[in-house]
Formats: sequence, C-alpha cells, structure tokens
Amino acid sequence: MLRESSKISGYRIKLRDITQGLSDETHIPHGDILIELADSVVARDNNKIENARNKVFGSLGNDAVVDALAVAAAFHGFVRIADAIGIPYATAAKGSDAPEIREEVGINDFNLIKGSI
Repeated sequence: MLRESSKISGYRIKLRDITQGLSDETHIPHGDILIELADSVVARDNNKIENARNKVFGSLGNDAVVDALAVAAAFHGFVRIADAIGIPYATAAKGSDAPEIREEVGINDFNLIKGSI
C-alpha cells in the first residue's frame, strides 16, 4: 500500500526506511513526526503517544491526527485478524507476495520462525 500511495502522491520513498528510519532518499512531508506517532503507538507508551499526537495536531491539525491514528489502528488490526484466524504469513498474499519487497524493506531480517516465509 505504501508503494502505491507514494506513486500516486509523487513522494519519494525508500522502502528500507520503514525498518531503518528515514533517510535522505525518502521525502514525506512531516514524516518525522508521523513516524514518532507510529512508533509511540507500537510501543504502547501513553505519554509518548500523547506527545506525538500533540506534535501532529500542532503541525497538521485534527484531521491528520485522526487519519494517522486510523491508519495505525487499521494496520494493527490487519495483523491481529490474520493471527486470530490463523492465516500463515506464507499464504497471506495467496503465496504471491513479492520477495524483493520483503528484502528491500528488511522483513527478512526479522526474527521469524524458521520456515514461516
């Protein structure tokens, strides 16, 4: 989804930045504060979430806060739903996900159960 939305918006992204942090090759307006918000949500740290939410609100307004947190919640939900109903990673994309994207993003570097990809 990120790859396609960047094509539509015209923003430059380096997929590896998803796991390595923003580089000079990625240009997303206010990306630093949006990443701070996403990281705080993943960390489940209420103080960090509040601080990051306030930064997004101050820079981009209420609609951006709602959009950013809705996206974070949706992605979190996708994983929980897949896990809950037992969809194995290898078949999540009907077995046709793109291994080059997994490599570029750095997913293959995660500590996965052997044989799960």
